[in-house]
Formats: sequence, C-alpha cells, structure tokens
Amino acid sequence: MLNFLTNLDPDLQKALIIQIRNLWTHTSTAIEGNTLTLGETAFVLEEGLTISGKPLKDHLEVVGHARAIDLIYDLAQSELEFCETDLFALHKAVQTEVIVDVYKLVGGWKKEPNSTVGVVDEKQVIFEYASPADVPGLMANWFKLYRTLNDSIKSDDEDGALDAYVKLHMAFVRIHPFFDGNGRLARLVANIPVLRAGLPPIIIPREQRRAYIDALSAYHFAVGQINAGDELLPQPEKLKPFTEFCRQAWRASLDLVEEVREKQMGRSHKLLSDPD
Repeated sequence: MLNFLTNLDPDLQKALIIQIRNLWTHTSTAIEGNTLTLGETAFVLEEGLTISGKPLKDHLEVVGHARAIDLIYDLAQSELEFCETDLFALHKAVQTEVIVDVYKLVGGWKKEPNSTVGVVDEKQVIFEYASPADVPGLMANWFKLYRTLNDSIKSDDEDGALDAYVKLHMAFVRIHPFFDGNGRLARLVANIPVLRAGLPPIIIPREQRRAYIDALSAYHFAVGQINAGDELLPQPEKLKPFTEFCRQAWRASLDLVEEVREKQMGRSHKLLSDPD
C-alpha cells in the first residue's frame, strides 16, 4: 500500500523510511518541547546511544514516537479496522514517562478536565477541551468519521488524503481525549488514511510551531468547546486556513520522496548507459 516506496531499490526504500521516521519524530516531539535536534534524534534512533547533557525524558520520547510510527505503518497496511485498542496502544508508545497517578491514565481516556491558553486579538483566552465524561461518546464519533474518510480515499488521492488528515487531526485535538500526548497522537493517527492512500505522511515543521498552534487555535476559538452530541467539525469553512497550512507542510516529506526518486532515476540511467 505504501506506493511512495514502489520502484525503488531496497536500500533506497530503507533509507527513505529512515529519513521520514527521523524527521517525523524530531518535528512532532520538538513541537511539544523536546530539545533533541534532528541530528541528535537520528543518532539516538540509529545508534541506540544517548546524547550527553540532554534529558533522559527527551531520549525516551523520540524512541517512543519512533515505535509509534512503526505501529502506524502496521495499521495503515492492515486489513483490520483501526479501533480504540489500537489507539490506546499508540498512547502507551508515545507516553513513555512513568507516572503513578490514577487520574493520569496511560492507554485510557482522561479522568480530569484539560485546557489550554491562547491569544485571540491580543487577548488571552482559556479554551477548555471536551469534559472527561463526554470523551467516550465523542471518540466513538471520531472513529466513525475516520472510517467514513478512510473509505472514501482512493490510491494516490492527494486532495482526499489532505482532507482526511485535516479533519481527523482537528477533531482529535478538539476532543483532547488523553491527559497528555494528544498533539503527538493527532499528528500520527491523522496520517493513517494518508499512508493508506500510498502517500508519504504529512509532517508539521518544527519551525512552523507558532503558525501551527495559531491555525488550530483559530478554529477552536471560533467554534467553542465541544460537548456530548455536538458536531465534531462545525463551520467547516473555517478549516480552510489549517488545510492550507497542512498542504504547505506536506512539502517536507514529498520533497524527501522526490529526492530519493531522483537518485533512483540516476541509477537507472547509469545502468542503461553502462550495462557492464
């Protein structure tokens, strides 16, 4: 199903998967405050060694995220339906910090309310996510949305894949079903339909963290807190700025694929001109 790997020599396929894993892991964890650079992230994942002076937490985060990417690839290529059990397994992968607190479940829905602070028109505003009691029902609707979007996308359908990514990402973040790790999970699970379409994942650039948060916040503050029975994505026209942001962000992984394909073409031309 991973069409972006087709017609590549095995070593180039492996190299591309590694490049995407390193970039995806670095950017997604860095958005959440991880201090490892792209080079350090690659070193930790490829060599299994630590970086002197960097927190253990940061090392565990990148290893956990890389493990979650492996799970995402498996889910994208599986004939089984993506379900709550799979999502809980992903949460356990990314939430590597050991927390002994009955209200901070790893691999389970949140037990306490959570919120964030944003700035709208130079005024600070507290935005509340879905209440814990509403999460199971809202996430059941999220999975319905996932199935609808996933079933509608054809192979290599970039517009359909982008639409699915945007809607699944935004709805997931709006609910915020876990006590922590919601951003990383949103950026992972929203990519399952993208990968199923045979396309490389959409990776949010670390350098665009502010623009990314602003795009998410603009929609959240426009539509308000989500409650049981509410539409997951009201006022869909207000998703356009986030859609355009994600379209531009996609260039990072698409460019990696293009660079590797150019290497493959170079090899092929060399073989044709010098068959011996």
